[in-house]
Amino acid sequence: MRLLVTRPEPDNARTAAALRARGHAVVLAPLLRIEAVPDAELGAGPFAAVLLTSANAARAIAEHRRVAELRALPVLAVGRGSAAAARALGFADVVSAEGDAGDLVRLVSRRFAGVRAPLLHPTGEDRARDVAAELAALGLGVRTVVVYRAAKAEALPAEAQTALDHGRLDGVLHFSRRSVENYLECAAGRLDRALAPVHYCLSARAAEPLRAAGAADIRVAARPDEATLLDLVASQR
Repeated sequence: MRLLVTRPEPDNARTAAALRARGHAVVLAPLLRIEAVPDAELGAGPFAAVLLTSANAARAIAEHRRVAELRALPVLAVGRGSAAAARALGFADVVSAEGDAGDLVRLVSRRFAGVRAPLLHPTGEDRARDVAAELAALGLGVRTVVVYRAAKAEALPAEAQTALDHGRLDGVLHFSRRSVENYLECAAGRLDRALAPVHYCLSARAAEPLRAAGAADIRVAARPDEATLLDLVASQR
């Protein structure tokens, strides 16, 4: 199939490589640009652990001046991708919740029940779920710190525009609600063509703007991780 991948760099390259290895043709259109916040104020600590809900957060704290301190802490990651990113960046004690933010909350509540030291949640400006509030309701303290921002692309890359204009795309892969929203904004002048391919979404939340815009064929991964989404694409061939 001919597929458009909209996730930001550097993860888009890995996704493209995996798709090409399965025989697909891939066009890249990173619709968000991830920018670390180098001077993010983490707080005094000491922290009991680091909670990761994205690989972007792992990469951002790896650039932080206090990274040595953070690498000494246990890391609880939402899924395989964020866990793998943390390990690759030198974090040794990493456990994956193998799911979504709800799975992470359950894992943290089991492992840190009764712990008084706060948990550190480095995250982006836009969050689909308030992990800190859910854990606070369970008696756990969380310090949430914005360590990266996602800046929107102003337009689709020329190759993606051409592929849409000539009907050369069979599917589009979407990894976040915000990237979907920007896809629709950038395709405003060619919306009918942008909605025509099959849309493969990492989550139901990511798919919502596409449904509202009138996309006819939307497929949602059974689990919010890259491997499941790629398997979904493979199952539709």
